Amino acid sequence: MLQFKPVFLGKVPRQVARATTAQRCIRTNDVENVGRTARHHTFFEMLGNFSFGDYFKKEAIRWAWELTTIEFGLPADRLWVSVYEDDDEAFAIWHHQVGVPVERIQRMGEDDNFWSSGPTGPCGPCSEIYYDFHPERGCTDTDLGDDTRFIEFYNLVFMQYNKKDDGSLEPLKQKNIDTGLGLERMARILQKVPNNYETDLIYPIIEKASKLANVSYFLANDQTKTQLKIIGDHLRAIVYLISDGVVPSNIGRGYVVRRLIRRAVRTGRLLGIKGDGRGNPEGAFLPEIAEKVIELSSQIHSDVKSRESRIIEELKREELRFVQTLERGEKLLEQMLADVVLKARENRILPCLAGRDAFLLYDTYGFPVEITMEVAEERGVKIDMNGFEVEMEHQKRQSQAAHNTVKLSVENDEEITDIISDTEFLGYETLAARAVVEGLLVNGKSVLQVSEGSDVEVLLNRTPFYAESGGQIGDNGLICTESGKKQKSVVEIKDVQKSPGNIFVHKGTIKEGVIEVGTEVNAAVDAKLRQRAKVHHTATHLLQAALKKVIGKETSQAGSLVAFDRLRFDFNFHRPLMEKELMEIEGLINGWIGDATLLQTKVMPLTEAKEAGAIAMFGEKYGEQVRVVEVPGVSMELCGGTHVSSTSEIRGFRIITEQGIASGIRRIEAVAGDAFIEYVNARDNHMRHLCSTLKVKAEEVTTRVETLLDELRVVRNEVSAAHAKAAVYKASMIASNAFPVGSSKKIRVLVECMDDTDADSLKSAAEYLIAALQDPAAVILGSSPGEGKVSLLAAFTPGVVDLGLQAGKFIGPIAKLCGGGGGGRPNFAQAGGRKPENLSNALAKAREDLVSIISEKTR
Repeated sequence: MLQFKPVFLGKVPRQVARATTAQRCIRTNDVENVGRTARHHTFFEMLGNFSFGDYFKKEAIRWAWELTTIEFGLPADRLWVSVYEDDDEAFAIWHHQVGVPVERIQRMGEDDNFWSSGPTGPCGPCSEIYYDFHPERGCTDTDLGDDTRFIEFYNLVFMQYNKKDDGSLEPLKQKNIDTGLGLERMARILQKVPNNYETDLIYPIIEKASKLANVSYFLANDQTKTQLKIIGDHLRAIVYLISDGVVPSNIGRGYVVRRLIRRAVRTGRLLGIKGDGRGNPEGAFLPEIAEKVIELSSQIHSDVKSRESRIIEELKREELRFVQTLERGEKLLEQMLADVVLKARENRILPCLAGRDAFLLYDTYGFPVEITMEVAEERGVKIDMNGFEVEMEHQKRQSQAAHNTVKLSVENDEEITDIISDTEFLGYETLAARAVVEGLLVNGKSVLQVSEGSDVEVLLNRTPFYAESGGQIGDNGLICTESGKKQKSVVEIKDVQKSPGNIFVHKGTIKEGVIEVGTEVNAAVDAKLRQRAKVHHTATHLLQAALKKVIGKETSQAGSLVAFDRLRFDFNFHRPLMEKELMEIEGLINGWIGDATLLQTKVMPLTEAKEAGAIAMFGEKYGEQVRVVEVPGVSMELCGGTHVSSTSEIRGFRIITEQGIASGIRRIEAVAGDAFIEYVNARDNHMRHLCSTLKVKAEEVTTRVETLLDELRVVRNEVSAAHAKAAVYKASMIASNAFPVGSSKKIRVLVECMDDTDADSLKSAAEYLIAALQDPAAVILGSSPGEGKVSLLAAFTPGVVDLGLQAGKFIGPIAKLCGGGGGGRPNFAQAGGRKPENLSNALAKAREDLVSIISEKTR
């Protein structure tokens, strides 16, 4: 329904008077109910019919009854109806016109029978149809919320109001209809099975999982059945999400699919599925089950079948990656929960896992916090979610976002769209135009006049400036007013964005004069920068075409940036590109540039464009009419951006970097046009300087650098060996400083500072000392190898380790005194720090603790 929200509100003219839909839906906010109830799913298909000011209640109710009783053939005496508590009109239609008995119509409150799209926006009363599995229970004291008797399968929303910020209801200009019928629920009713999971939509998937787990669904206990249902449900969601281009990651939609995959993997392990379930302990079982999902979808959703190999490969990679950390994470979680339960018993409090511990599992071991919550709940332990959120927010502040989200500084977008019409874009045909200032904004507030030196957002009735969208950044340029020959004001535009309602917001600074609402202005785009953007945008289309040729048609765009100085293209792929692949991609693109192919741009219906093979960007919203940009024989995409007229204008293309930015997402940065020339010239200047410095020709640079690196490696090894030899000599001089500790078992202990010895040499010194002092012995060494650096080392012989001392655990707290940390094995551990001034105190503390512990252990 959300895609029709602007139509309901009257902000976008309707393209059709009525429509029917079949929508694939994902819902994970109540994932814990999946498998536990007869009807909850993370993936379901919703069938709907819509009216945009055409038919209303009477027709919607009558047609819903006709579809239900005649087309689907459900017995009328098994159907109940609910209406909003004061919707007398709907009640009368159901009773008097349709013929539903009064005793099978229930009035219900706002929570059940008033539907809205959010806190504000289109809304209205609704009426629902329920199927009665047990009519023999009669009509007295009937509760339609009783899942053991009823299932609601059809919801009719009478969309007639707009909910305002203050909660008041404003009648819409036209009355609309929005209905939803759950496919899975109707399948359950028609196939006469006790729950949605045993329909032919899901049960074949459960059956496949049962075989891999070597269990019988119908003979299984309730817990096993629930686990099989979870896998059946989740695999449907996972397959369709990946098919639609969603790649597992830790953000947004990617986190949804990753969470479902990991929940399914853990559930499979609980069922006893090992490896791929076919005898290969190193394999993955989710791809085996996914094949059944794809098979079931092939007759209806052919696009899923065409993407089978990508779905299977993505699932396999994600499952095997998770399994690598799952066992360690599970053991750690079990230990954490055991410790929490023990402490709770000792202190007589309710057990609660710290938020930082839950975050450690999430961040380090890839455990979705929801899985941690489920496991904790099984042990009767709560989780400090506030603490978890604090840790999550801290990480977000520290990490750099993969991309910046631009928010327009318009305080009340709805008011703006009410008083200012959409901006007419002229930028495809011209780079300069006369326009009228329709609005001015300063810090998000509407003003009538702005003077020199102020930052301002200018709203024009028409503009040649391109507003940022489709990855292409907004144009730069000038907005000027003139009085005769004397220039009156100049606004330097540095960015252009689109606000809701397709209003272009020109962001800039007034360099001269005063600008006022209602003034006629000259709007002029910086032609050189626009050309750079056009070149990079067309090059991006060529890059996507080349990628599909070189690494496979299934790869798809996952994001892009078209800037003046470079382009950036994110795409779905599971591994780094090889050098020969990058060279082949560059070769294809530069070949197409040399072909000087003329681009073709057309506006056509969306369905016609898709039939012609035009590529659409996943997640983008398109209208009924779309703009198609085609490089004949190479590329055809839905695109509203600006492009060159001929590929020859691009002049040249070069890939700068190729790297991974998330699981299954690669990124290419490249330059074209003037940016390409600048890049090549800069590289050429660097090469000339290198040749001059090394006194060799360009073709000899690689050989010369390799020779220098070899020579440097030899020298470093010689220096390192000399340092190690010097450290061993120092160690031989201080070995006599070792002193015995312990009453029953004499253990030789040595704690010393070795001045500026580096970490590697410190290790050599410790190895010498342990051999010289013999078992049992404990050695702690420290040094300051450079400004602001501390190196620490602990080495224990087997006789000391047998007492229960561990070098890794011992050295960590000592390193903290020097502003650092570290650890290692029970017999050998190294650590570092940043406060050399604390080293002597840290070593003194180490000596004191070591003596105390050994003395206690050897009594």
